[in-house]
Amino acid sequence: MIAQLDKAFVRARPTKIWPRLVAYGLFEGRPLTTRGRWINPLVFTGYKIWSLLPLKTRDTSPVFILGVGRSGTTILGKILALHRDVGYLNEPKALWHAALGNDDLIGSYSSSVGRYRLTGADAVPLRKQRLERFYSAFLLLSKCRRVVDKYPELLFRTKFLTETFPKSKKIILIRNGLDICQSIQKWSQRHGQMVGHHTDDWWGRNRQKWNVLVNELAAHDPVLRSALPEIKTFTSHVDMAAVEWILAMREALKLRARSPDEYLFVPYEELISNPSCCLSNILDFCDLNHDSVVIDYAKTVLSPQARHGTTQPHSAIAHAFNQTMADLGYAHVEQA
Repeated sequence: MIAQLDKAFVRARPTKIWPRLVAYGLFEGRPLTTRGRWINPLVFTGYKIWSLLPLKTRDTSPVFILGVGRSGTTILGKILALHRDVGYLNEPKALWHAALGNDDLIGSYSSSVGRYRLTGADAVPLRKQRLERFYSAFLLLSKCRRVVDKYPELLFRTKFLTETFPKSKKIILIRNGLDICQSIQKWSQRHGQMVGHHTDDWWGRNRQKWNVLVNELAAHDPVLRSALPEIKTFTSHVDMAAVEWILAMREALKLRARSPDEYLFVPYEELISNPSCCLSNILDFCDLNHDSVVIDYAKTVLSPQARHGTTQPHSAIAHAFNQTMADLGYAHVEQA
């Protein structure tokens, strides 16, 4: 499915085909485990051009969809992509790598190792200028007014986002950790591959993303660092996914406690059970006009998913996992 353009999306608003093709062909790049990676040199050539053009800033309040992968960030991005004003970027990691120079967590575009965390101090003028110009170029070509950037890992860069775009809107998706672990496991089973001597899957090339996650985040987390020797030995996708989910959701909980009005927290289960109300709240929060096409499409594509099999994280992290579940309000969910 090119540019995530399914039949329901095309029928709902044909005029949004063009913005998605622009995003897919010129701005998002192709990460590991995807086809068409030959286009990446062309994408980065485009970024060199956009960085030199004195483009006027077209959007001072982009919308960022944050959280952890497999938590509903993609489907929410697709839904918002149908809004008349929105130009949607689906994990434009090529854009961020071109803007920052050190953003390749999984090894798609560079052999250098990226970073998870960025602070306000990292928002130096050159990086801010590049991001503003890249977004402006995208809006100019796509003929849209607002950027929606779905990049879950930006959850660990909220201070950077606020410093770079003070008026930005930040949506954080949360989802039951049991479902996340199963979904990541299935994703790697479907998309993981051997390329020569390299293993490419959810955790990047030869687990590059996993290593950064462990050394930069888990090693300094007060709950997980005591289990670090065991965590470093994990090979199960379920156990590794549980670590990623714990870290991301603990970060979300800290943000909610510190600045609750700065973020909109959206439980995935609420999004699929009551899309009309949930989408109305999201549109209000983002200062986007209510759009019946957006809500009608959401009703069409959102449906509950059954949990299959068992998901039990490693005993070394079981307490942290269960406590995080409880802190998010999932204590009532029966664990398989």
